Amino acid sequence: MDNYEQQLNKYADLLIKVGVKLQPGQVLYLESPIEVPEFTRIVVRKAYEAGAKFVQVVWVDETISRIRFESAPDDSFTYYPQWTASTMEQLCESGGALLSLLADDPDLMNGIDAGKISAAAKAASVARQKFRSYIRSNKISWCLANVPTRAWANKVFAELADAERVQALWDVLFKINRIDHEDPVASWKEHIQSLQHLSGILNEKRYKKLHYKGPGTDLTVALAQEHVWIGGGGWNQDGVYFVANMPTEEVFTMPHRSGTNGYVTSTMPLNYNGGLIDGFTLTFRDGQVVDFTANVGYESLKELLETDEGAKYLGEVALVPQDSPISNLNRIFYDTGLDENASCHLAIGSAYPFNVQNGTKLSKEELEARGANTSMTHVDFMIGSAQLDIDGERQDGTVEPLFRQGNWVIVTS
Repeated sequence: MDNYEQQLNKYADLLIKVGVKLQPGQVLYLESPIEVPEFTRIVVRKAYEAGAKFVQVVWVDETISRIRFESAPDDSFTYYPQWTASTMEQLCESGGALLSLLADDPDLMNGIDAGKISAAAKAASVARQKFRSYIRSNKISWCLANVPTRAWANKVFAELADAERVQALWDVLFKINRIDHEDPVASWKEHIQSLQHLSGILNEKRYKKLHYKGPGTDLTVALAQEHVWIGGGGWNQDGVYFVANMPTEEVFTMPHRSGTNGYVTSTMPLNYNGGLIDGFTLTFRDGQVVDFTANVGYESLKELLETDEGAKYLGEVALVPQDSPISNLNRIFYDTGLDENASCHLAIGSAYPFNVQNGTKLSKEELEARGANTSMTHVDFMIGSAQLDIDGERQDGTVEPLFRQGNWVIVTS
């Protein structure tokens, strides 16, 4: 077995043992791009070796997705098959696990009407609302990870020769997921402990507000009542610890729905539904986006903010230092799962119930009373830079530095 094949096996092993932490007798639902059958088969084998009862593979072909928007009638975009939503609900209700291998083409929907894309996304969100509630409350183990495809690699490594791009992206994914370590599973356990330690420090601080200052940004974000900082992963309803995003470098919590004021400017492009939104600024008043601009993708941003009422409010605040593995690569990946772990970020839309104390046991009304936002969408966007400063305001009104020039200044050890 050559080194590349060894790395593929280590990566697959990591996703099964740490990502979804598959248990004997579980069903695994595996979504994967059609371009990576070799790696998908390795993941399937690792799943069965871990004791999976059954592995359901669902192939994703982005070209087919584009064909729909080019050729389907208009009423196609307000339709979503209920049987697909029911399958995902049954997966959660039966205690299965979900692993999604992602490789979004940032230019996939160039030239496609943003209204069609928005309508299709909204139809899917409505149909999958129950499933999303299961995922957001960690009913089951789920994990999002990345694999390369030709289109994505062409965008990220355009400066390389065609034949080198896909392998270059594989090499980066191996590196940032610690596959180059002798024992990636052990390395991940150590990494998770460090993120949990940092979350513990922030939970002791009990900040009332965060103040962001940087180029194009002057923002105050109030945090939800009894908010909880989380880093690394979480526990499903059966007490199994899993890691929902691989890689992950963030610690995050819940902002109060009505407590954001000021303006914030993005620092990286946002790949949203196959199109890019870039150079955008959001202005908030009492939690709500009241104005916005964008150098690229204005109509897509407008459609996103009009998804529903909750899409105009924040659902997540996440902190990531500039001095971190992905950020130090100095490369934009045009993939939110990677770029958000290279940069402080915010998310508009739905909040995670587990980001408040006992949140997964609370009703929607009880969560909203704590300050949680509800929406059919949840979209992260990057705001971090080497010029970003963040202050934390304590419950007694004292203010202390949290980030300076993009990095932590609080004691983290």
